[in-house]
Amino acid sequence: MQHDTGSKLLLVEVAGPVATVTFNNPAKRNALSAEIRAALPGVIAALGSDPDVRVLVITGAGDEAFASGADISEFGRQRTSPEARAEFDASMAVVGRAWASLDKPVIAMIRGFCMGGGLITALQADIRIAADNAQFGIPAARLGLGYGFGGVTALTNLVGPAWTAEILFSARRFSAAEALAMGLINRVVPGPELQEQVMSLAAAIAENAPLTIAAAKAAIRDAGRSPDRRDLTRVEAMVEACFRSEDYVEGQRAFAEKRPPRFSGR
Repeated sequence: MQHDTGSKLLLVEVAGPVATVTFNNPAKRNALSAEIRAALPGVIAALGSDPDVRVLVITGAGDEAFASGADISEFGRQRTSPEARAEFDASMAVVGRAWASLDKPVIAMIRGFCMGGGLITALQADIRIAADNAQFGIPAARLGLGYGFGGVTALTNLVGPAWTAEILFSARRFSAAEALAMGLINRVVPGPELQEQVMSLAAAIAENAPLTIAAAKAAIRDAGRSPDRRDLTRVEAMVEACFRSEDYVEGQRAFAEKRPPRFSGR
C-alpha cells in the first residue's frame, strides 16, 4: 500500500508491518532537496504513530545512490547568506528531531552513493546494510562549506574521532569494505541480494516484541549521549512497561508451548 507524502520525491510503501521510505530523486542521485526535507518530518511522525508499522526501511530509488547529499543546485539560494543558512539549518533540525522522536527500528538499505547529507541521514538508522557497490563520504572540504557540530558528533559517536577526521579532512569516497571496517555499516552484501537480506531482517525484527525493541532503542540512543542529556527515567519506565505487558505473558506462554510468539505491542 502506498501512502501520500505530499511529494513525488518521497515515496512510502507499507507491506504488512514494514514501511519502506524511498528518496525518489534519481535524476540527481536522490539528492535531499528542500522538498524532500519538508516532507520527511510528517512522514516519520505518521509512520511512528501507525500501530501496524513496526519497522522502517529507508532507501534511494534506482541503483546509483542511496542519497548523494543535499541538492547542490540549491546552495546558492539556501546556503549562502546567514539568513538562508539559518533557514536551512532550521529545516534540518526539524528533520533531526523527527528521527530522534521515532521509537521504531530503522534500517538503511544502501546502494551506490551515500554522501554528505545522505550519509548523515543513513546515520539516523539503527542498522545500515550496504550493497558492495556502495560508496560513502562527506565532500564538505571540497565545497568549502562548514560542517555542523551535530553531524560531526553523530559520525564521531559511530566511528570515533580518527575515522571522522579522515572522512572530513580527506573528503574522499570510501568503499563499502572500508565503511564496514570502520564500523560505519553493519554488513556488505552482493547488490542483487541487498533487498532480500534487508527485508528478511526487517521481517524478523517485526516479529519480535515492539515494546522490548522500543525500550532497547531508547537505551541505545541514550548510551550515545552525554550523561546530562540522558533520560534514564523514561528508559526505565519503558523497560518496566515490558514486564507489565501482555506481550511478556505471551512470550512466556509461547516458549512453554514451543511455538512462535504472537506479539501485539500491548
